Formats: sequence, structure tokens, C-alpha cells
Amino acid sequence: MKSWATVANNSDFSIYNIPFGICRKNDYTFVASRIGDEVIDLSKVANQGTFDHLGIDSKVLSSNFLNGFIAQGKAVTNGVRTALQKQLTDKDSILNKDKSPFIHISEVEVLLPVDIRDYTDFYSSIEHATNVGKMFRDPENALLPNWRHIPVGYHGRASSVIVSGKNIHRPIGQTKPADGPPVFGPSQRLDFELEMGFIIGKPTEVGCRVPTAEAESHIFGLALFNDWSARDIQKWEYVPLGPFLGKNFASSLGAWIVTMEALEPFKVAGPVQNPAVLPYLEYRGERNYDIKLEVSIITPDGSEKIVSKSNFKYMYWNMMQQLAHHTVNGCNINIGDLMASGTISGKDQSSYGSMLEISWAGKNPIEMPDGTFRKFINDGDTVVMRGYAQKGEMRVGLGEVRTKVLPVKS
Repeated sequence: MKSWATVANNSDFSIYNIPFGICRKNDYTFVASRIGDEVIDLSKVANQGTFDHLGIDSKVLSSNFLNGFIAQGKAVTNGVRTALQKQLTDKDSILNKDKSPFIHISEVEVLLPVDIRDYTDFYSSIEHATNVGKMFRDPENALLPNWRHIPVGYHGRASSVIVSGKNIHRPIGQTKPADGPPVFGPSQRLDFELEMGFIIGKPTEVGCRVPTAEAESHIFGLALFNDWSARDIQKWEYVPLGPFLGKNFASSLGAWIVTMEALEPFKVAGPVQNPAVLPYLEYRGERNYDIKLEVSIITPDGSEKIVSKSNFKYMYWNMMQQLAHHTVNGCNINIGDLMASGTISGKDQSSYGSMLEISWAGKNPIEMPDGTFRKFINDGDTVVMRGYAQKGEMRVGLGEVRTKVLPVKS
């Protein structure tokens, strides 16, 4: 496909993408898509008549969240996407003649795209789980007995999920020194976790289960996700019930939701699962995605260093299995629910998805361009995650998740 719109060759937001998000200009909030550096006000496109054949409720295109739009169903949401692609490739289209729906990205505020009622974080990278097990348990038996049998997960805090670009303050809490009683103060081991989030697009009732064969129909799309972690707070609190204050202070979500339809060409086979999974976790076809990922740290002086290059295809447990397991006991899901992959790590240090692994719990600090060293994240640092998939001329990106760490809030 070739678009008449101006799009750089390396843009995440090519004609093959057409993601969805929420933007605000002045006091007006609207559902948007994006092509290159331009956002597209979909309510104005609807006024041109482009979506008349879809029967879409125009009110959902002038909203603070995507939930109402997503609730229209994939026939409508994907219909909007394909209609936009047709308009953007036809030089005689209404959209090319009347460009009033276009606004440069610099002129809008990009908001949290969905109203998240529930958030679940998984632990599905075998490389990450193995690294953590080696550090904190048993180097010879790093994985816990259940890990290869179930997609391990926990319920997180939806209220503190923030959009890319919003800063966070260093969390405070209890930590336990090697010698002596617990102390209270700022976390000294603030860490990022490179993850992918997926947004639920089709709800279920309590008591219903989603089989792996139907899971994709319940997923609207994907976004980059940084599940911030205070490792020292987490280490002291997580036995016996798991993550709490070490996680719930903030998680950063990408502003643009890339649809499953846009990512369809980038499906690949996942790792061989051994031992064989139980029947409800079996699946057919290619269910992993070849999405290149990277993490950079920008120091307070503005210098930037890439500290991780990973890939979403490494995940041991895929999204279909995660959703099947999440609902196998009858747990219902709602439109806008967020599910996160867990830290995405590869097989060597260059592809690890957290500072915990990159510095090996602080034993191997990395040098930054300004001459300082990092075991974990310092105040004034900005963590930037980026991701894209590419096959030939097709490039579909997820943009970035950018978050600056500020000192403890007084």
C-alpha cells in the first residue's frame, strides 16, 4: 500500500498500522488514529461520511476513552481501520480533499487510551524467570515447580496505570537490610520491566471460560508497557502473598493501541513447551509475534544509552494461553481490561528486560555516556521503551513508553 500522506520510511505509524488512541486539543477530547506525525480526529472523519456504512455510534468517537469504541465490536473497529486505509491510499478521497481531521502530534495531548477496570500481570518469559530464580533461589533449579505448567500471574493495581509521558516519583516503603531490622525510606532499587500489554475487546460473564482457539477474538490490540518495580520493597514484602507496594505505585502504558489485525503478518512460532501443557492450554498455529523491542536510559544531562534489545517472540507462554488460563475458573473479563506479558528477556545480557538482570542484582553496574554507572534507575533518569515489527516494506510500530523518575514526593 502507498499513502498520499507524508510518512517517514522509519515511522512506526505507516499505512499498515493505523492504531487507535485518545487525544485532546484545548478542551476537546476525541478518538484518534495516527499516520506518520499526524493524528486523525475520527469524529471529524465520521462527519465526512467515511464510516456511514458501519453504523457506528458517532458519540463514541468524541470520548475520553476507547472503551465505547471498542465495544462496537471488531467488525466496526476493523472496519474503521480499513476505511481509513482506503481513504489514505486514494488520492481522490474525501480525506485528501478535506484535511481538517488532521492535527500534528505536537499540537495535541495524548491521553491514557482506555479506562482500565482491571489489570493482570503475567510472568511468562522463561529466560526472565530463570534469571530471577538463579539470583534469589537455586542456580540449579531456578524455576519453581509450577512454572512450566501454568502461566503464572497476579492481579495488579489498575488505578496507578499511567500513560507514556507522565512522570513518576520514586516510591518509598519498608526494606530489609542484610543485617538489622526493616527500615523505612526511598527505594534504592527502582527498576523498569520491559513488557507488552494487551487490551480486552470482548467481555465475558462470570462462569464463562475463553478457550485458546477463541482468545484472539477477545483481544483488541497491544501496547508497550513498563511495569515499574521497587526491587528492595518487593523482596521484603512478597513472601507469602507476592507483589504489593513494590509494584502498585506506577505502571506506564503506551498511548497507541495497535490492533491484532495490524500485527497479523508478524505471527511466528513460539518456543517448544516441555513438558506438554494440559489440554485447556493447547493451541494451534503461530501465536507469538516478532516485535523488536528496546529500552534506553536517558541521563539527566540528556545523553542516551540503549541498555536492552529484546523481542516479544521470546515469550514462553503466549497471550492465548494467558487468557485461557485467566478465565478457566470462570473469571470474567471486561472491555478495557489490561493484561501484561511479564518481563520480556532473551538469552543474553543484551536482551534482558530489567536492570535486575542487566546488572545482575547490582553486581555488574553498567556505564552511561556521562561517565556515571547504573545498577538500577536514578532520580532524573528517563526510561524509554520502543517497539516495532517489520517485514519487507511493512512496518508496524507501537511508538514508545517514556517516563522520567523524579525524587520522592515531599
